[in-house]
Amino acid sequence: MPASRTIVVAGAGIGGLTASLALAARGFRVVVLEKTERLEEAGAGLQLSPNASRVLIGLGLGDRLAQRAVAPDAVTVMSARSGRAVVRLPLGEAAAARAGAPYWVIHRADLQSALEAQVVAHPSIDLRLGCRFEDFASDARGVTVGHRRRTERKQEQALALIGADGIWSAVRGQLFPSTQPRFSGLIAWRGTVDAKVMPRTDLPAGVQLWMGPQAHLVLYPISGGRRINLVAIVADDWNREGWSAPGEPREIRNRFAAAGWASSARDLIGAVESWKRWALFAMPDGGAWTAGATALLGDASHGMLPFAAQGAGMAIEDAAVLAQCLGDSHGANAAGDTLSVPASLQRYAQARRARVARVQRLAQQNGRIYHLTGPMALARDLAMQALGGERLLARQGWVYDWRP
Repeated sequence: MPASRTIVVAGAGIGGLTASLALAARGFRVVVLEKTERLEEAGAGLQLSPNASRVLIGLGLGDRLAQRAVAPDAVTVMSARSGRAVVRLPLGEAAAARAGAPYWVIHRADLQSALEAQVVAHPSIDLRLGCRFEDFASDARGVTVGHRRRTERKQEQALALIGADGIWSAVRGQLFPSTQPRFSGLIAWRGTVDAKVMPRTDLPAGVQLWMGPQAHLVLYPISGGRRINLVAIVADDWNREGWSAPGEPREIRNRFAAAGWASSARDLIGAVESWKRWALFAMPDGGAWTAGATALLGDASHGMLPFAAQGAGMAIEDAAVLAQCLGDSHGANAAGDTLSVPASLQRYAQARRARVARVQRLAQQNGRIYHLTGPMALARDLAMQALGGERLLARQGWVYDWRP
């Protein structure tokens, strides 16, 4: 296929692989550059709310993911002080029917392997592992992308370059060198535990969100319910880059014990034998998007705090909208006009900027609410109980009901 139909995607994470499938479905040839020699999970579990799952199902991944995902029956908000449920937000079949797509929790590796298998099987996608993006130069035909595999450097002429290479994006570093992620003052600890070793009374049927002083804990089943994923968020000044620094189990156990968390929550944390931790960085509200024939998506554009469970969801949405807009650049739009690639990428940015900024603000607000202390925490719990799970869930409808 000629360069005029080639798009280079830097990064083979969830956003990059989804974008490659969405672009290929629009008739483009896609070259995906991934610096690692093989795709391995970074992180453990993630939540795919209906706004994300409907995109993936539309790309033909429904059956693959349904075999690996868990559909939680509810999100149960728990009090770290009392160890009791504050409110229950119902999910399950009724919520999926209302939203028109399922709410799934899944191991990140299961999602990534499903995406990779679909990408590898697609004749219009060239996935190049062990191939590092180096630089790009714009020209009249689009962009020339430099990349390197071991010692061999090559160039690819393309219609557009998409930076889907994460929060520390090399593409963004060249496109917007002054725009960098900011450390939030929080770190996330993640671990998993075999469901068989946990008491049946402690096994979450859905998602549990524990709210406590200056910290919170999220857990849910993954890998078909065989394992439980735990993520603990605490304030800290440790801010090393990366996703998988080892964490000392005693440190996180002591943090939650010293804060007076209920014994049931401490038992959950104590069940994890191996922890990884990562410092939480976020991009400025609204993100960084596009210039000329180059654009960013996912964390490269708008990495956000994980307190709305929408990091992967926003990247998946980006991919769908990007493919729609670039599809217009090589075909007539609704007005009968043919759009240039830069104009199409500007439309993509305009379509995404306000929604992403709103989700970023929601995540920030949730983080503040989850970590309240003293009388404010008690008032929060009473307000949630008074409002009720159905109404609290309805307030999330603007997130879940999105369609490409």
